[in-house]
Amino acid sequence: QVQFVESGGGLVQPGGSPRLSCAASRSILSIYVMGWYRQAPGKQRELVAGISSSGITKYADSVKGRFTISRDNAVNTLYLQMNSLKPEDTAVYYCNGAPDDNFLFLLGSWGQGTQVTVSS
Repeated sequence: QVQFVESGGGLVQPGGSPRLSCAASRSILSIYVMGWYRQAPGKQRELVAGISSSGITKYADSVKGRFTISRDNAVNTLYLQMNSLKPEDTAVYYCNGAPDDNFLFLLGSWGQGTQVTVSS
């Protein structure tokens, strides 16, 4: 089972621009699609961004134009550049991988995630 460790979160000001990182315990070169999820209190976990092995990206409407997902297969790391943060972006952010675009079969177990709190 591949493990993912998220980092880069914390308390940020509205409009801030942190970058989240997701380090994998093994090569992600063969993982077809990697994604960032988030879960706010009282809410279901939701997929906010995904990137295929060929670099094709998709974003939830709530973050489109503000977040950028990328992957560096050479260092087995997934990134999420977050810009223009809003209080409603406050959540625990997780990463995972899947063999197809449906994200129905996830390759890693859920870790601790990284908490992003947007507040002045």
